[in-house]
Amino acid sequence: MSNKNITTKLICSSSHNPWYNLAMEEHLLKQVKTNEIILYLWQNDNTIVVGRNQNPWKECRCKDFENNGGKIARRLSGGGTVFHDLGNLNFTFIMDKKLNNLNRQLKVILEAVNNLGVEANFSGRNDILVSGKKFSGNAFYEENASSYHHGTILVNSNIDNLITYLKVSKEKISSKGIDSVNSRVVNLKSIKNDITIENVKASIIKNFLKIYGGNPSIEYVNNSVYPLESLYSKYASWEWIYGETPKFDINFMNRFVWGEIDLNLKLDNGIIDSVVIYSDAMDSKLIKNIEMLLVKTPFKKESIFKNLNTICSDINTTNLIYDIKKWLETKVG
Repeated sequence: MSNKNITTKLICSSSHNPWYNLAMEEHLLKQVKTNEIILYLWQNDNTIVVGRNQNPWKECRCKDFENNGGKIARRLSGGGTVFHDLGNLNFTFIMDKKLNNLNRQLKVILEAVNNLGVEANFSGRNDILVSGKKFSGNAFYEENASSYHHGTILVNSNIDNLITYLKVSKEKISSKGIDSVNSRVVNLKSIKNDITIENVKASIIKNFLKIYGGNPSIEYVNNSVYPLESLYSKYASWEWIYGETPKFDINFMNRFVWGEIDLNLKLDNGIIDSVVIYSDAMDSKLIKNIEMLLVKTPFKKESIFKNLNTICSDINTTNLIYDIKKWLETKVG
């Protein structure tokens, strides 16, 4: 699609409250128009954000963090847990699904940091790196005719707090061939001392308009001028952040190339009565679909595999389901 058919919009949040900023992100996802792409820039202060299907108790030191004034939030997208403070900038491309083009969206970010004197590249399933170290993690979500791609940019974040409060599994670290979180992440300011949040933000906006066109003014939002009571209540609620943690009869865990699966099952007379799957897999909706398909299924390999086979819709999903089935082959009778 040529740029002449695309409408662009720039929105910056002046709130540092994660529950408001995530509510605004979902609001924009529901409101984005046909052939429109929105660049949304936002910051959270002293916040841990878990992926849609993650267990916060496992991913971070929840009580210690909250006792020290931190907020815990849960986003719609999959992927892993991240730490946000005011040394970190978040970006979200919110768009008509037809405009979703990862290479083009990444070009906005990569050229923005390149223009500030940092040579960066996209690597793995969701990381942007400089000199082999990660300064940006990315995640994705789609709903009906809309989708978003969002990510973090470590500019001058407190890495010590990140290390203190996040619990990164040894399996995840070793799968990346490194020995600590500290050796894996980097602030842009440590690469080039004159980089700031403001000049990163300005460079991203400049490159967004260069690549997508248009000349919109920046709209600033916060809860006092743009209240989102219902969505805010959702993101701030205990139920959304923590959810229930019922007792399960069976727990299986494994780490795959594409992420971790922590499968919890409660049985009733040989039938799967309830399921919770914790995962940092990127496809958050797929994990929820697997949960729903397993409920009321006999705890037998043939029955479970039959249901799993119904969701092999594309090559990535097919490969993921194949991996899960191969793993469960030795777990289920």
